[in-house]
Amino acid sequence: MPGGRLTQQERQQIGLGLADGLAYAEIARRLDRPTSTITREVMRNGGPTGYRADLAHRATERRAHRRRQATPRGAEALPQAYGRDPEAVREFEEVLTTVYMASGMPKMMAGVMACLCISDTGSLTAAELVQRLQVSPASVSKAITFLESQGLARREPGEGRRERYVVDDDIWYQSMMASARSTAQIVATARQGVGVLGPGTPAGARLENIARFLDFVSESIARAAEQAREILHAKVEAPAPDAEEPSVTETP
Repeated sequence: MPGGRLTQQERQQIGLGLADGLAYAEIARRLDRPTSTITREVMRNGGPTGYRADLAHRATERRAHRRRQATPRGAEALPQAYGRDPEAVREFEEVLTTVYMASGMPKMMAGVMACLCISDTGSLTAAELVQRLQVSPASVSKAITFLESQGLARREPGEGRRERYVVDDDIWYQSMMASARSTAQIVATARQGVGVLGPGTPAGARLENIARFLDFVSESIARAAEQAREILHAKVEAPAPDAEEPSVTETP
């Protein structure tokens, strides 16, 4: 199995495979590469619909050049907990950031979210995020404000005056509920528009259909989130300890 970085020719084959609708596993088999390599390559370079081989190759060269400039000669990657491969962790962080961006999250917010999600503590300070992402404190603050508004992160007091930004097992529930509330506002506004435009008009009928569809979706999201939270986060009560049986003293 070939090793090292993907060549420009391999990237062209990936682009052709995506255009033909091939699965990542099939593209990987044809190139004799791990499926994870193809997945990372595609997701951090535009996704399956936006991947362009020439752009991906230039972007990879630029990233490698920036890393060489940012890393002093002789410097080594910081050791990772649990014996993780630092390069694999870095690549996964890029993939996760790209996936968040593909879902509609702005780049900076996606980078902060990825850093928080892959940290073992689930929390980082502004200074730690600045160091990891090599961005300004203002950029981190703006990203956290956005993530808070989406229910994806929260602030907690840290040491001294420092705040810690936290993600936990409840973030997706909070995010889904925030989405449901936002959708419910659209429903209410659309129905208000029906009254203004007239229920018997084409515009009024369109708004009513929008309201009915989003109302169903909003309620389904909220119900599913509640059920998932109840099932997945339920704490199993420890069984009561058995009563100690009276000791039996054997008689000789």
